[in-house]
Amino acid sequence: MNESTHLPPQDPRNDHVRLLHGIRAAVIPGPHDPRTVPLPPRLWLRVPLLLLLLVMTIGFIGGSIAIPIEVDGQNGGVSTLLGVLQAAPLLFAVRRPLAAWRISASGLVLGVVLVHGGFWPWPVTSFLAHLVILFFVSMACDREALVGVGAVVIAGLIGPAVLAGMPGWFGAILAGVVLIVLSFGDAVGGRRTAEAILREQEELRRQDLARQAVLEERARIARELHDVVAHHMSVIAMQAEAAPYKIPELPDAARQTFEVVRDAARDALTETRRVVGLLRSDDEGAERAPQPGLERMDELAAGARRSGLAASVAVVGVPRPLAAGVDLSAFRIVQESLSNAARYAPGARVWIEVRYDREQLRISVTDDGARTEPEESHGGGHGLVGMHERVTMLGGTLATGPREEGGWSVVAELPYGE
Repeated sequence: MNESTHLPPQDPRNDHVRLLHGIRAAVIPGPHDPRTVPLPPRLWLRVPLLLLLLVMTIGFIGGSIAIPIEVDGQNGGVSTLLGVLQAAPLLFAVRRPLAAWRISASGLVLGVVLVHGGFWPWPVTSFLAHLVILFFVSMACDREALVGVGAVVIAGLIGPAVLAGMPGWFGAILAGVVLIVLSFGDAVGGRRTAEAILREQEELRRQDLARQAVLEERARIARELHDVVAHHMSVIAMQAEAAPYKIPELPDAARQTFEVVRDAARDALTETRRVVGLLRSDDEGAERAPQPGLERMDELAAGARRSGLAASVAVVGVPRPLAAGVDLSAFRIVQESLSNAARYAPGARVWIEVRYDREQLRISVTDDGARTEPEESHGGGHGLVGMHERVTMLGGTLATGPREEGGWSVVAELPYGE
């Protein structure tokens, strides 16, 4: 990932690189930057786990205090001090695993000194609490830190216990148990790290696909509007060219004005075609057919019926001439809505309503089909992205989502723009 420093600041890949670096810093901490142990995101899982940890901590503390007093006849004050030091850190081991381990390890070392050795210098509950803390440490820290923790536990904790009287074979067993706990915690933490990175990479991929869909739809809109604008610019150029012939007694100043208008229209048409030509793919030539509009709504409904949908069209209000951009966008919204219905709810009934209100055109496409798969699958929901781009371009509103009675609804309101 170090190559990201050579990317220009405006390169969008920098955002992805910085995000991945942030992920790794969050889930793969450095040896001097311990992180908290990741808890389940769902509350119904997190609360029982924290309650279990609290109960275990209380039990371990109680056992660490009571066992030395009842079994070994140890002084109550010393037993309480050692029990709290050895087991109580488990209470905050999730948030501060290294700090909890240091306190617990110090208590165990102090136990070796005060108990004066023997086969087993600590209460069993104290060592069990320490193993749980080691598991949290191995989940939260990287392997360099784990090597140091393991070395300290074996050489600085079990080693003195062996020197104080613990049999060497038993010390070897304890060392093996410590290594198993650290290895298991490292494996669990590594898996969570890998899953987090995969989730973030999938999110990056989804964002890339959404961004690509927006760019492709904008390019498509630009190509379509170019054909509309090109038609009007051609009409302007032709009318300016024909004006002197239609009006023979036209003054010279007016004639020159029409020539300027004609030349400007031709130049604008040439530049528009040159720019929009960059948006076309190599195998996509200029579109010769006129751009579609709401007059072809019956064709859309017939095509939907051929694909298995029971489509019907209703026109409410008095139809009126529409701006080319509004007419084209309305057609594309209905077309994309029918395509989504055929893909996600095959065989459904679809109602198309075109309503001519006083100040805006309202397009409604609803169906009663149950979605066979999430709207985001296969296309990433990018058909909705395209519809949103068109509606935003015209200053309108778009509402999409499931219906209470079942099915899906797309409602677009497009200002006439007069």
